[in-house]
Amino acid sequence: MPQETDRKMMEILRILADREDVLGAKTIAEGLKNKGYDLGERAVRYHMRILDEKGFTERIGYAGRQITPEGLKELEKGLIYDQVDFIFSKFEDMMYQTTLNPITGQGNVVVNSSTFNYQEEIMDTIKSAFEKGIAVSPLVKLNQPEPSSNQVKLETVCGTTIDGMLLKAGIPVVPRYGGLVKVEDYTPQRFTELIAYKKTSMTPLEAFTDREMTSILGVMSEGQGSIPANFRLIPGAARENAQELFKKLEKINISGLLKMGEEGENVLGIPVDKDMVGIAVIGGIAPLCAAKEAGFDVNIKTAENNIEFTQMEPLGPVKSILKPPSPIKPQKVKFLLSKAWNLIQKVDFDLETHKGHVIANISFVEKENLDAALDIFDLVMASRPEYCTSKYFQIVDGPGDKKGIATVCSLTIDGILTKHGISSSPQYGGILETEGKVPRFIEFTAYSGSSLDPHEIYLSKGMTSVLSSLKKGGRILASLKEIPYVARPDALDVLEGVEEAGFSILNVGKPSELIYNAKVERYHVGIVAPGGLNPIAAVKESGIAVEAKAVETMMNVEDMEEF
Repeated sequence: MPQETDRKMMEILRILADREDVLGAKTIAEGLKNKGYDLGERAVRYHMRILDEKGFTERIGYAGRQITPEGLKELEKGLIYDQVDFIFSKFEDMMYQTTLNPITGQGNVVVNSSTFNYQEEIMDTIKSAFEKGIAVSPLVKLNQPEPSSNQVKLETVCGTTIDGMLLKAGIPVVPRYGGLVKVEDYTPQRFTELIAYKKTSMTPLEAFTDREMTSILGVMSEGQGSIPANFRLIPGAARENAQELFKKLEKINISGLLKMGEEGENVLGIPVDKDMVGIAVIGGIAPLCAAKEAGFDVNIKTAENNIEFTQMEPLGPVKSILKPPSPIKPQKVKFLLSKAWNLIQKVDFDLETHKGHVIANISFVEKENLDAALDIFDLVMASRPEYCTSKYFQIVDGPGDKKGIATVCSLTIDGILTKHGISSSPQYGGILETEGKVPRFIEFTAYSGSSLDPHEIYLSKGMTSVLSSLKKGGRILASLKEIPYVARPDALDVLEGVEEAGFSILNVGKPSELIYNAKVERYHVGIVAPGGLNPIAAVKESGIAVEAKAVETMMNVEDMEEF
């Protein structure tokens, strides 16, 4: 019941945030009813009083309540299990609200909203990407800066618009992944990275907006690089109708189509079930990612709003530089969990002798920065050893003049438990906020829905604050694992030995309970372990360039050193 109450209060905060107005209990009750919560006005007032006490809302006379800055912050962090559910439902809502008529070009489309300081240089970069066809549509809505500010908002057509158009045409559509597509000689080759829409607390394409992840400028100039794209499925019987719809959309300047497969055909490396069709479309945020690559500060939000399509205007003429994908069947995308399970199987660390093999991350720094990086390692281990998966590390040779720092990956814990006959399943990699009496997860990405280790993504986007957590509240990397609840007593005995051997465990939950704001499957118990890349995150936070690689290889502990 407490979980359901929390979920209702989060929905109240969302309603207040979406409307950006003072709302009364009646209006909020109506909004909740539309979301499937049948609460009367009295029940709404009860929940609102709790939100008032927490400082998340405030009463404005007799008019009602409005959300506070603290409430907006709480909404952003949310109940992490609720946030994961909310991301996919958000896309479903946006799809449903798409009303574009593909003949007249009138109606609502889903847009991404990006903000940045206006400069001719950034606009030239964005305009060039649109003109070369690396977008869903060349039409945009540019809100001019206020006299007192140089910041503008640029709204671009989101690929979710296409999902909404398919749905309006009576075609069932399942948004499946957001990711990166490798391009060679201006030809899309295959997806190299993917995140499932149903398995993350951040929208998948937002995970790939860091300047280090995309290389759109390279595609624009030389035909080589990676571009953001998304992937959805439709029934094979609807393929012909979908083709006709894309022809109509192209006439009103909406496309971005990379490939529509045949029934059961692999699409850019993603396997497709028999009788289904895969469709890959360029991410609508691609031109803004190009601007980030060029060094401009851009805040990108995907599928942020619905606006009238006729309000949008072209930035310039379009001559697409991308060629149709090659008919050669590309290599399949490799998901992280498949690799992880094979490494977990190889863990043979012995809790009595403290010998054996563990799973290692290997991160690279320039040779001249190695000593400074190790000093930061020492600082983290001395201040908060519990934030490190293990005391073991190793220096290895890297490419060129780089040196690799190997740290123990938290998946090693799953291997040790499995070796002792306890089924341990890695579920999520996340960001754990350590501020307050009880830590809580504020970001989550499932291992099963990602081709990248989630911690690599969080590091790339600069979402940690490990150095701050050494003295006060901060954000560290952590992972959630699940074991059957009946195995909890034996698991506690094994984990005691794990900690004695120099590994860290942050918490072991009780059957079916929330653990650090995260929900586990029924009849299971959650185990939270710190991320093995936390010392690497601290190195990056200190300003040292580092290339983090998680879940890389196996290492013998006897070949490693101790901090």
